[in-house]
Amino acid sequence: MPINIGLYLAVIFLWLGINALGSSRISSNYHVKAFCHNPLEKEKKIALTFDDGPSIYTLEVLELLKKYNVKATFFCIGKNIETHPEIIQKVISEGHLVGNHSYSHSKFFDFYNAKRITEELQKTDQLLEKFTSKKINFFRPPYGVTTPSIRRALKITGHKVIGWNIRSLDGGTTDVESILNRIKKRVSPGGIVLLHDTGKHSVLVLEQFLQFLQQNNYQVVSIEELLNLKAYAN
Repeated sequence: MPINIGLYLAVIFLWLGINALGSSRISSNYHVKAFCHNPLEKEKKIALTFDDGPSIYTLEVLELLKKYNVKATFFCIGKNIETHPEIIQKVISEGHLVGNHSYSHSKFFDFYNAKRITEELQKTDQLLEKFTSKKINFFRPPYGVTTPSIRRALKITGHKVIGWNIRSLDGGTTDVESILNRIKKRVSPGGIVLLHDTGKHSVLVLEQFLQFLQQNNYQVVSIEELLNLKAYAN
């Protein structure tokens, strides 16, 4: 029976499309299980997370978090920890949680093999554990993309993947009003907010967002409390 080339190509393109969508959406659990929110939470509780630091703007973020008596989780890039060790020390000393966000955050990270990903995660863990004195449990993949290689690496490192369901997109735009409107519309009990601590615009968004949460009686809790997971292991 002759092969229908058109049907064969359609199946291939469909598979590629499903694979691309599943890989790019961290909430799909396509390659790995990711904790993106707590769907069982009925009270007005959410968690704040910051990616890509530490940077000089992390200090301004910390000041705002202290002002509003809020704790957050910072997913840190290894090379930035090496550049700003005093800032990561301050993050931890002020009671915030830290997680692994790879060593390089390379735009080619999704194409790395499992061995190289494992090495990046372990190197970043070692940098963070100098300050926590405990094993790092949380990992957030760069860009929120997951792959079979990341799945294989996580079987070795044992990290739990932490995603989000409220994405600010402040890594792609500096328009404070549009970022703020985007996250305000998506706020709901049990949510996890993704912001960055790498730009002045994100700091401006954060202050207005914290005011919004306060006005609407939302309580910011830690990822540990929201998801009932431990950030560190002894």
